[in-house]
Formats: sequence, structure tokens, C-alpha cells
Amino acid sequence: MDRKTNRREKEYEEKHSNSEGCDADKDYKTSLITLNVGGYLYITQKQTLTKYPDSFLEGVINGKIMCPLDTDGHFFIDRDGLLFRHILNFLRNGELLLPEGFRENQLLAQEAEFFQLKVLSDAVKSRWEKEQLACRETTFLEITDSHDRSQGLRIFCNAPDFIAKIKSRIVLVSKSRLDGFPEEFAVSSNIIQFKYFIKSENGTRLVLKEDNTFVCTLETLKFEAIMMALKCGFRLLTSLDCSKGSIVHSDALHFIK
Repeated sequence: MDRKTNRREKEYEEKHSNSEGCDADKDYKTSLITLNVGGYLYITQKQTLTKYPDSFLEGVINGKIMCPLDTDGHFFIDRDGLLFRHILNFLRNGELLLPEGFRENQLLAQEAEFFQLKVLSDAVKSRWEKEQLACRETTFLEITDSHDRSQGLRIFCNAPDFIAKIKSRIVLVSKSRLDGFPEEFAVSSNIIQFKYFIKSENGTRLVLKEDNTFVCTLETLKFEAIMMALKCGFRLLTSLDCSKGSIVHSDALHFIK
């Protein structure tokens, strides 16, 4: 008798446990929403889409706004499907995070207004205004040689992204079998300050040594900076003390863009 009772209790517990598991799985599935935005399918959670009360998406999900369905029964929203990923990322992260070089600020602002996300719309407009202001500012580049071994070569630019490019390029050059590359160079948002470089007397860009390695000279660093400046659209404004006939030997070079 006791055995039968124990068996029934065990079967009841297993059945009850399975029932709870099914309910939990069902609740999880119903919390997932698939949206068809301009032909692009996005799957996310209900809580993500309803994060901002009175937004368009919150109204659709909670039945306040009528929205057509596609042939598969998904909500269909006739908007830019590619840009919607930025809308969804904003809902997920709570902040505006865009890829480097993003140039569709106006379109994204319109999408944000359609989805009734004022916080996102304001963030996009603020970003756009900052970019417009930056475009109107003149970009200035200065390359100076103090002729002091402890100070080295100084590269200044009011565009931090260009400083980052210069740094990446010089680090790349340093890996090309170069010996004597400066072991120390300080980098801030606007300045690169080199120290302990090897000066060259013969003006060559790279000096070939007997063991088939190269010596990185002051001219190497200046040459790389100048080439990067020209590739990025800078034009030479002035050069000081260019008596040796090469801008690489100038004490100071000034570029603008």
C-alpha cells in the first residue's frame, strides 16, 4: 500500500513539474516578438519594445495602435528596415551607439520621430549638430623637430581621429624589421610626442645596416606623418628652415584642411 502511495506521489510530482516547465516555456515564447520592418525581420523581447511608454512600438505591442500583419502573422511596419537596427539597439542599451562613419543622421532622426522616441530623436539631432560644427572648423596639423634628443618629434593636430591614424601607421611601420624605433612616445587626444629616436645625417628615409635590418630615423617618422597628412587631404601651409631642399628636413611643417 505504501509503495503504491509513494509511486502515485512521485508521478504527481513529475506531472506537476512538467506542467510548470511547459507553462514557463510558453510564457517565454509569448514574450518574444517578431517584427517585419520594411521586409527585415527582427526578433526581440516584449519588454524591450515596451520600454518607453507612449512610444509607437509600445502602443502596437499593447494593442493601443492597430498594426497590419504580414503573411506569417508578424507585425508589419512600413519603415526603413536597415535603420531599425539602430532603433532596436537604442531600446536595448538605453543610449545612442552608432558605427564609426555613420552619415544617415537625418534619416535616423526621422525614424526616431515616427517611432515616437523623443529621447533618441534629441540624441541624434545633437550628434548631427556636433558633426556639422566640426566640419566647419579648420583642421590644423603641425609637425615640429626641436633638435633635442630628449624632446624628439612632436605632431600636433586638432583632430583626434587623425592622431589615432598617425599612431596606427607608425606602429605598423615599426613592425617592418625596424631596429632603433623609439621605445617611448606619448600620445594624447591631439599630440604625439616622440622621444629617444635616432637622427640621420645623410637624409635617407631608412638606413640599411650590415645585418640587413633597418634603423628608424627622425626622417622616417616625419616622412610617414607627411604622407599620411597628404593622403588625408591636408595641404602644406608653411615650412620653416627648409634650406636643405626637402620638407623632411624642415624644423616645422604646418598643414591645414
